Amino acid sequence: MITLGPELSSKILKNLPEPMIEEVTYEITNIGRVDVNSQQKVLEEFFQLYEAKEYIMNGGIKYAREMLEKALGPQKASDIIKKLMANSKIRPFSMIRKTDPKQLVSFIRNEHPQTIALILSHLEPDQASVVLGGLPEESQTEIARRVAVMERTSPEVIKEIEGVLEKKLASLVQQDFTVAGGIATLVEILNRVDRGTEKVILEDLEAQDHELADEIRKRMFVFEDIINLDDVSIRRVLREIDVKDLTLALKGSSDEVADRIFRNLSKRAGEMLKEDLDFMGPVRLRDVEEAQQRVVKSIRQLDEAGEIIISRGGEDAVVV
Repeated sequence: MITLGPELSSKILKNLPEPMIEEVTYEITNIGRVDVNSQQKVLEEFFQLYEAKEYIMNGGIKYAREMLEKALGPQKASDIIKKLMANSKIRPFSMIRKTDPKQLVSFIRNEHPQTIALILSHLEPDQASVVLGGLPEESQTEIARRVAVMERTSPEVIKEIEGVLEKKLASLVQQDFTVAGGIATLVEILNRVDRGTEKVILEDLEAQDHELADEIRKRMFVFEDIINLDDVSIRRVLREIDVKDLTLALKGSSDEVADRIFRNLSKRAGEMLKEDLDFMGPVRLRDVEEAQQRVVKSIRQLDEAGEIIISRGGEDAVVV
């Protein structure tokens, strides 16, 4: 980042996880002068690791090793492969991720629900949403539930499943230990499927496991997502929610959310809301979160009633 300079580095830094931002910033502040040779070595290593990862994604470990050995020699190639494996940078099911999602539906539809859930957990959310929506309706909810409750999967299980898929795809796929699945994964998938599929899955999950369904609903649209609504929808939401809830919810919101809210209020209403915020004083975080959740609940209800549009992927993103 020092080599790239502040303008480019800042763009990278803001996309890193917060703990990593702190660590990287600390290291930058403690680094003195870096000579040109050191800079060059770091950049070369980064490029080699990136190139090796691309080789693996395109042709598997064997292909990557052959290409790296030709370019860098056996020892260097082995070191790079080991480093990638140690850092868990090789993701399972790379060949599957390159398969058209619609073709993937017919490819995995007869697999066990747990196997399908594991595969979906390792796809990109956009791919997984297409696959989930294309599976038989009677199996969608069970697969969604398994994605939501999935945590850590053993290397043996992944290796066994990949072995079966290898034969079907005639491709070498050898990967490392991974963590996938969980409620967050299912939420990302459901946020991209069509509304009909989402409704069926959530209603069935509600009947099977009320707490799980409730937790998923809470995470599907959070208060900060208000910035993704258009102005017409925000004004409709403001007419629906209680002023006290709005004031309390804004107490813990970002400046961006507050700006969008005030922009869609009349001048008088905005002044009154600012006065309420100024006189409110300290409040408990739990009270703020509960107020935000009530606002979110109203937004979801308006969305389900078709009175506002929550932007999402797929065909539902098209507005006419």
